[in-house]
Amino acid sequence: MGQRVVFLDRDGVLNKAFPEGGTTRPPASVDELELLPGVARALARLRGAGFVLVVVTNQPDVARGTQTRAAVERINAELYRALPLLDVFACIHDTADKCSCRKPKPGMLTAAAAKWNLDLSGAFLIGDRWSDIAAAHAAGCRGVLIDTPFGQPERCAPDHVAPDITGAVDWVLATSAGEVAGRSAA
Repeated sequence: MGQRVVFLDRDGVLNKAFPEGGTTRPPASVDELELLPGVARALARLRGAGFVLVVVTNQPDVARGTQTRAAVERINAELYRALPLLDVFACIHDTADKCSCRKPKPGMLTAAAAKWNLDLSGAFLIGDRWSDIAAAHAAGCRGVLIDTPFGQPERCAPDHVAPDITGAVDWVLATSAGEVAGRSAA
């Protein structure tokens, strides 16, 4: 049995995303990187409960030419420095590239599971878009959708919808505690 894991989307879940053109954009640089309220404490709670934490983030602006790979890597490195993360996986492709790593496909999750011996059947993914939840389900994980105007829960049937990272972590911890208690009673 592998390690217990919670996968986390990046922009809009861990850090501020910037409204632009009817959707959002990621921070353009480390200077724009701003953790959302409650993130550090929520992730510390997950680590305290024995979960490893892996970021899985789509960064198509690299393929679109509006962001550099180096800038994405600097932002990811800063998150890695600031938060108790095991790893960060970033897909730098756009939809037209038809890669296996871009969410809603499960490639980043399965790659992380192979690299780190992670238990996908007991895993969770916290995201803010339908594609996050679809990727979770495709990998055999449960998906928690943070309620935003861009989430589209009708497209993905999340296992839970939370108002923010704190609510998402509350549900993950309650659900996993119930599973552990159930196994102990059996």
